[in-house]
Amino acid sequence: MSEILSQEEIDNLLNAMASGNSDVIDQAPINEKKVSIYNFARPSKFGKEQLRTLEVIFDNFARISSSFLTGYLRTTTTIEVISSEQVTYGEFNNSLLNPVVLSIIDFNPFKGSIILDLSASIGYAMIDRILGGTGETISKTRDFTEIEITLLSRIMEKLVDRLEEPWRQVCEIRPHLEKVETNSQFAQIMSPNEMVALVTLSIKVGELEGLMNFCIPYIVIEPIVGNLNTKHWFSSVNENNDGQYRPFVEKHLEDAKIPISVIVGKTNITVDEFINIQVGDVIPLDSYVNSDFKVKVGDLTKFYAKPGINKGKNAIQITSVIRKGE
Repeated sequence: MSEILSQEEIDNLLNAMASGNSDVIDQAPINEKKVSIYNFARPSKFGKEQLRTLEVIFDNFARISSSFLTGYLRTTTTIEVISSEQVTYGEFNNSLLNPVVLSIIDFNPFKGSIILDLSASIGYAMIDRILGGTGETISKTRDFTEIEITLLSRIMEKLVDRLEEPWRQVCEIRPHLEKVETNSQFAQIMSPNEMVALVTLSIKVGELEGLMNFCIPYIVIEPIVGNLNTKHWFSSVNENNDGQYRPFVEKHLEDAKIPISVIVGKTNITVDEFINIQVGDVIPLDSYVNSDFKVKVGDLTKFYAKPGINKGKNAIQITSVIRKGE
Protein backbone atom coordinates (compact mmCIF):
# COMPACT_ATOMS: atom_id res chain seq x y z
CA MET A 1 0.00 0.00 0.00
CA SER A 2 1.46 3.38 -1.03
CA GLU A 3 2.09 6.10 1.56
CA ILE A 4 -0.75 8.73 1.88
CA LEU A 5 0.46 12.33 1.52
CA SER A 6 -0.85 15.13 3.68
CA GLN A 7 -2.57 18.19 2.16
CA GLU A 8 0.51 20.29 2.94
CA GLU A 9 2.78 17.86 1.07
CA ILE A 10 0.40 17.84 -1.92
CA ASP A 11 0.43 21.66 -2.02
CA ASN A 12 4.24 21.71 -1.89
CA LEU A 13 4.47 19.25 -4.79
CA LEU A 14 2.04 21.30 -6.91
CA ASN A 15 3.94 24.50 -6.19
CA ALA A 16 7.24 22.80 -7.02
CA MET A 17 5.90 21.54 -10.34
CA ALA A 18 4.60 24.99 -11.19
CA SER A 19 7.93 26.65 -10.32
CA GLY A 20 10.08 23.91 -11.93
CA ASN A 21 11.86 23.12 -8.64
CA SER A 22 12.89 19.44 -8.79
CA ASP A 23 14.45 19.28 -5.31
CA VAL A 24 11.11 18.84 -3.65
CA ILE A 25 9.99 16.31 -6.23
CA ASP A 26 13.12 14.23 -5.60
CA GLN A 27 12.19 14.06 -1.94
CA ALA A 28 8.89 12.34 -2.74
CA PRO A 29 8.76 8.83 -1.36
CA ILE A 30 9.45 6.15 -3.92
CA ASN A 31 8.72 2.48 -3.31
CA GLU A 32 11.77 0.54 -4.48
CA LYS A 33 11.94 -3.25 -4.52
CA LYS A 34 15.24 -4.79 -3.47
CA VAL A 35 16.49 -7.23 -6.09
CA SER A 36 18.99 -9.89 -5.07
CA ILE A 37 21.68 -10.74 -7.57
CA TYR A 38 21.78 -14.40 -8.67
CA ASN A 39 24.84 -15.80 -10.39
CA PHE A 40 23.69 -18.57 -12.75
CA ALA A 41 27.31 -19.57 -13.45
CA ARG A 42 27.99 -20.01 -9.73
CA PRO A 43 24.70 -20.75 -7.94
CA SER A 44 24.66 -20.82 -4.15
CA LYS A 45 23.47 -24.24 -2.98
CA PHE A 46 25.03 -24.64 0.48
CA GLY A 47 23.76 -22.35 3.23
CA LYS A 48 25.97 -21.05 6.03
CA GLU A 49 24.27 -23.32 8.55
CA GLN A 50 24.82 -26.36 6.34
CA LEU A 51 28.51 -25.53 6.02
CA ARG A 52 28.78 -25.11 9.80
CA THR A 53 27.15 -28.52 10.29
CA LEU A 54 29.71 -30.05 7.94
CA GLU A 55 32.44 -28.48 10.07
CA VAL A 56 30.95 -30.14 13.17
CA ILE A 57 30.85 -33.51 11.39
CA PHE A 58 34.45 -33.30 10.27
CA ASP A 59 35.57 -31.97 13.64
CA ASN A 60 34.40 -35.31 15.08
CA PHE A 61 36.16 -37.09 12.22
CA ALA A 62 39.35 -35.15 13.02
CA ARG A 63 39.37 -36.29 16.66
CA ILE A 64 38.76 -39.94 15.75
CA SER A 65 41.36 -39.95 12.97
CA SER A 66 43.98 -38.17 15.10
CA SER A 67 43.86 -40.98 17.66
CA PHE A 68 44.04 -43.64 14.95
CA LEU A 69 46.97 -42.11 13.04
CA THR A 70 48.93 -41.46 16.24
CA GLY A 71 48.90 -45.20 16.97
CA TYR A 72 49.22 -46.35 13.36
CA LEU A 73 52.17 -44.11 12.51
CA ARG A 74 53.67 -44.27 16.02
CA THR A 75 54.06 -40.50 16.17
CA THR A 76 51.93 -37.63 17.39
CA THR A 77 49.34 -36.72 14.75
CA THR A 78 46.84 -33.89 15.08
CA ILE A 79 43.99 -32.95 12.73
CA GLU A 80 41.89 -29.78 13.01
CA VAL A 81 39.12 -28.26 10.88
CA ILE A 82 40.19 -24.91 9.38
CA SER A 83 37.29 -23.79 7.17
CA SER A 84 34.41 -24.76 4.92
CA GLU A 85 33.22 -23.07 1.75
CA GLN A 86 31.33 -23.76 -1.47
CA VAL A 87 33.21 -23.67 -4.76
CA THR A 88 32.81 -25.19 -8.19
CA TYR A 89 34.43 -28.54 -8.84
CA GLY A 90 36.50 -26.90 -11.58
CA GLU A 91 37.98 -24.42 -9.07
CA PHE A 92 38.85 -27.24 -6.69
CA ASN A 93 40.41 -29.37 -9.42
CA ASN A 94 42.42 -26.46 -10.86
CA SER A 95 43.94 -25.73 -7.45
CA LEU A 96 45.58 -29.17 -7.30
CA LEU A 97 49.26 -29.54 -8.14
CA ASN A 98 50.54 -32.92 -9.30
CA PRO A 99 51.51 -35.24 -7.77
CA VAL A 100 48.50 -35.39 -5.46
CA VAL A 101 46.94 -37.99 -3.19
CA LEU A 102 43.27 -38.08 -4.20
CA SER A 103 41.10 -40.75 -2.62
CA ILE A 104 37.86 -41.39 -4.55
CA ILE A 105 35.28 -42.46 -1.96
CA ASP A 106 32.01 -44.16 -2.85
CA PHE A 107 29.45 -42.43 -0.60
CA ASN A 108 27.12 -45.42 -0.34
CA PRO A 109 24.07 -45.52 -0.19
CA PHE A 110 24.02 -42.21 -2.11
CA LYS A 111 24.83 -42.07 -5.81
CA GLY A 112 28.20 -40.56 -6.56
CA SER A 113 31.55 -40.09 -4.89
CA ILE A 114 33.35 -37.60 -2.68
CA ILE A 115 37.08 -36.85 -2.74
CA LEU A 116 39.67 -36.80 0.02
CA ASP A 117 42.68 -34.72 -0.99
CA LEU A 118 45.85 -35.15 1.09
CA SER A 119 49.01 -33.07 0.75
CA ALA A 120 51.72 -34.96 -1.12
CA SER A 121 54.28 -33.95 1.52
CA ILE A 122 52.16 -35.58 4.25
CA GLY A 123 51.78 -38.66 2.05
CA TYR A 124 55.56 -39.02 1.77
CA ALA A 125 55.93 -38.54 5.54
CA MET A 126 53.33 -41.25 6.28
CA ILE A 127 55.11 -43.69 3.99
CA ASP A 128 58.42 -42.89 5.70
CA ARG A 129 56.90 -43.61 9.12
CA ILE A 130 55.35 -46.90 7.95
CA LEU A 131 58.72 -48.05 6.60
CA GLY A 132 60.48 -47.25 9.89
CA GLY A 133 61.71 -43.74 9.15
CA THR A 134 61.46 -40.58 11.20
CA GLY A 135 58.56 -39.14 9.20
CA GLU A 136 60.50 -36.82 6.92
CA THR A 137 59.20 -35.76 3.52
CA ILE A 138 61.29 -35.64 0.34
CA SER A 139 63.06 -32.47 -0.79
CA LYS A 140 62.36 -32.95 -4.51
CA THR A 141 58.83 -33.70 -5.66
CA ARG A 142 58.40 -36.89 -7.68
CA ASP A 143 55.64 -39.30 -8.64
CA PHE A 144 54.56 -41.98 -6.18
CA THR A 145 55.67 -45.53 -6.91
CA GLU A 146 53.22 -48.44 -7.08
CA ILE A 147 54.38 -49.71 -3.69
CA GLU A 148 53.92 -46.25 -2.15
CA ILE A 149 50.41 -45.98 -3.61
CA THR A 150 49.56 -49.38 -2.10
CA LEU A 151 50.77 -48.24 1.32
CA LEU A 152 48.82 -44.99 1.05
CA SER A 153 45.70 -46.88 -0.03
CA ARG A 154 45.78 -48.89 3.20
CA ILE A 155 45.92 -45.70 5.27
CA MET A 156 43.15 -44.09 3.24
CA GLU A 157 40.94 -47.16 3.72
CA LYS A 158 41.33 -46.80 7.48
CA LEU A 159 40.45 -43.10 7.34
CA VAL A 160 37.41 -43.75 5.13
CA ASP A 161 36.14 -46.31 7.66
CA ARG A 162 36.20 -43.53 10.27
CA LEU A 163 33.76 -41.39 8.30
CA GLU A 164 30.81 -43.57 9.21
CA GLU A 165 30.52 -42.62 12.89
CA PRO A 166 30.67 -38.78 12.54
CA TRP A 167 27.96 -38.86 9.85
CA ARG A 168 25.63 -41.05 11.94
CA GLN A 169 23.87 -38.01 13.48
CA VAL A 170 22.80 -36.96 9.97
CA CYS A 171 22.34 -40.28 8.14
CA GLU A 172 23.64 -43.82 7.93
CA ILE A 173 26.43 -44.18 5.37
CA ARG A 174 28.65 -47.08 4.32
CA PRO A 175 31.56 -45.39 2.50
CA HIS A 176 34.38 -47.36 0.94
CA LEU A 177 37.53 -46.42 -0.95
CA GLU A 178 37.28 -46.90 -4.70
CA LYS A 179 40.83 -45.92 -5.69
CA VAL A 180 43.71 -43.54 -5.02
CA GLU A 181 44.82 -41.23 -7.84
CA THR A 182 48.07 -39.26 -7.95
CA ASN A 183 47.12 -37.23 -11.03
CA SER A 184 44.24 -34.76 -10.73
CA GLN A 185 43.33 -35.22 -14.43
CA PHE A 186 42.16 -38.77 -13.65
CA ALA A 187 39.74 -37.61 -10.96
CA GLN A 188 37.08 -35.93 -13.12
CA ILE A 189 34.07 -37.30 -11.26
CA MET A 190 31.65 -34.53 -12.34
CA SER A 191 31.14 -31.43 -14.43
CA PRO A 192 33.50 -28.52 -13.62
CA ASN A 193 30.48 -26.24 -13.04
CA GLU A 194 28.94 -28.42 -10.32
CA MET A 195 28.93 -26.89 -6.84
CA VAL A 196 30.80 -28.68 -4.05
CA ALA A 197 31.36 -28.11 -0.35
CA LEU A 198 35.07 -27.92 0.41
CA VAL A 199 36.00 -28.70 4.02
CA THR A 200 39.66 -27.97 4.75
CA LEU A 201 41.51 -29.59 7.65
CA SER A 202 45.03 -29.07 8.96
CA ILE A 203 47.04 -32.25 9.59
CA LYS A 204 50.33 -32.43 11.47
CA VAL A 205 52.42 -35.62 11.44
CA GLY A 206 55.26 -35.22 13.90
CA GLU A 207 56.74 -31.81 13.06
CA LEU A 208 55.44 -31.74 9.46
CA GLU A 209 52.24 -29.83 8.65
CA GLY A 210 49.98 -30.08 5.63
CA LEU A 211 46.36 -29.93 4.48
CA MET A 212 43.55 -32.39 4.03
CA ASN A 213 40.53 -31.40 1.91
CA PHE A 214 37.14 -33.10 1.61
CA CYS A 215 35.33 -32.28 -1.64
CA ILE A 216 31.61 -33.08 -1.24
CA PRO A 217 29.45 -32.55 -4.36
CA TYR A 218 25.98 -31.12 -3.80
CA ILE A 219 24.41 -33.65 -6.16
CA VAL A 220 25.73 -36.49 -3.96
CA ILE A 221 24.28 -35.33 -0.64
CA GLU A 222 21.24 -33.54 -2.08
CA PRO A 223 18.79 -36.14 -0.61
CA ILE A 224 19.93 -35.32 2.96
CA VAL A 225 21.07 -31.72 2.60
CA GLY A 226 17.98 -30.67 4.59
CA ASN A 227 19.35 -32.60 7.58
CA LEU A 228 22.51 -30.50 7.62
CA ASN A 229 21.27 -28.08 10.26
CA THR A 230 21.75 -27.64 13.98
CA LYS A 231 18.07 -28.32 14.75
CA HIS A 232 18.23 -31.80 13.22
CA TRP A 233 21.68 -32.39 14.73
CA PHE A 234 20.66 -31.64 18.32
CA SER A 235 17.33 -33.45 17.98
CA SER A 236 19.30 -36.57 16.97
CA VAL A 237 21.60 -36.11 19.95
CA ASN A 238 18.62 -35.78 22.31
CA GLU A 239 17.05 -38.94 20.90
CA ASN A 240 20.30 -40.80 21.51
CA ASN A 241 20.47 -39.41 25.05
CA ASP A 242 16.96 -40.76 25.67
CA GLY A 243 18.29 -44.29 25.41
CA GLN A 244 18.93 -45.05 21.76
CA TYR A 245 22.63 -44.26 22.03
CA ARG A 246 23.25 -46.67 24.91
CA PRO A 247 22.76 -49.90 22.86
CA PHE A 248 25.09 -48.47 20.20
CA VAL A 249 27.85 -47.85 22.76
CA GLU A 250 27.32 -51.24 24.39
CA LYS A 251 27.50 -53.04 21.04
CA HIS A 252 30.78 -51.36 20.10
CA LEU A 253 32.24 -52.06 23.54
CA GLU A 254 31.29 -55.73 23.20
CA ASP A 255 33.08 -55.90 19.84
CA ALA A 256 36.24 -54.21 21.16
CA LYS A 257 39.30 -56.48 21.24
CA ILE A 258 41.31 -56.68 24.46
CA PRO A 259 44.64 -58.48 25.08
CA ILE A 260 44.61 -61.43 27.49
CA SER A 261 47.78 -63.14 28.76
CA VAL A 262 48.39 -66.08 31.08
CA ILE A 263 51.35 -65.99 33.47
CA VAL A 264 52.63 -69.57 33.79
CA GLY A 265 55.39 -68.59 36.18
CA LYS A 266 58.37 -66.33 36.78
CA THR A 267 62.03 -66.73 37.68
CA ASN A 268 65.33 -64.84 37.70
CA ILE A 269 68.47 -65.96 35.87
CA THR A 270 71.87 -64.38 35.30
CA VAL A 271 72.99 -62.95 32.00
CA ASP A 272 75.58 -65.72 31.73
CA GLU A 273 72.88 -68.38 32.17
CA PHE A 274 70.72 -66.66 29.56
CA ILE A 275 73.55 -66.53 27.01
CA ASN A 276 74.39 -70.20 27.47
CA ILE A 277 70.84 -71.60 27.30
CA GLN A 278 70.75 -74.70 25.08
CA VAL A 279 67.98 -76.88 23.70
CA GLY A 280 66.83 -79.28 26.44
CA ASP A 281 67.78 -77.03 29.38
CA VAL A 282 65.19 -76.75 32.16
CA ILE A 283 64.33 -73.42 33.76
CA PRO A 284 62.60 -73.81 37.18
CA LEU A 285 59.69 -71.42 37.72
CA ASP A 286 58.12 -70.14 40.94
CA SER A 287 54.89 -72.11 40.31
CA TYR A 288 53.85 -75.76 40.60
CA VAL A 289 52.10 -78.09 38.15
CA ASN A 290 48.85 -77.85 40.10
CA SER A 291 49.11 -74.10 40.71
CA ASP A 292 46.48 -71.66 39.46
CA PHE A 293 47.85 -69.39 36.76
CA LYS A 294 47.23 -65.65 36.78
CA VAL A 295 45.20 -64.39 33.82
CA LYS A 296 45.75 -60.73 32.91
CA VAL A 297 43.49 -58.44 30.91
CA GLY A 298 45.90 -55.82 29.69
CA ASP A 299 48.08 -55.14 32.74
CA LEU A 300 45.38 -56.03 35.26
CA THR A 301 45.12 -59.47 36.85
CA LYS A 302 41.44 -60.49 36.63
CA PHE A 303 41.23 -64.31 36.85
CA TYR A 304 42.91 -67.50 38.08
CA ALA A 305 42.87 -70.56 35.81
CA LYS A 306 44.05 -74.16 35.35
CA PRO A 307 45.93 -75.28 32.21
CA GLY A 308 44.52 -77.89 29.86
CA ILE A 309 43.80 -78.87 26.26
CA ASN A 310 40.66 -78.12 24.25
CA LYS A 311 40.18 -79.55 20.73
CA GLY A 312 43.90 -80.24 20.42
CA LYS A 313 44.94 -76.72 21.45
CA ASN A 314 46.40 -75.42 24.70
CA ALA A 315 43.70 -73.83 26.83
CA ILE A 316 42.90 -72.62 30.32
CA GLN A 317 39.85 -73.08 32.51
CA ILE A 318 38.84 -70.16 34.71
CA THR A 319 38.70 -71.24 38.37
CA SER A 320 38.03 -67.92 40.10
CA VAL A 321 37.40 -64.24 39.37
CA ILE A 322 39.33 -61.49 41.10
CA ARG A 323 36.87 -58.84 42.20
CA LYS A 324 37.71 -55.16 42.48
CA GLY A 325 39.79 -54.48 45.57
CA GLU A 326 41.01 -58.08 46.00
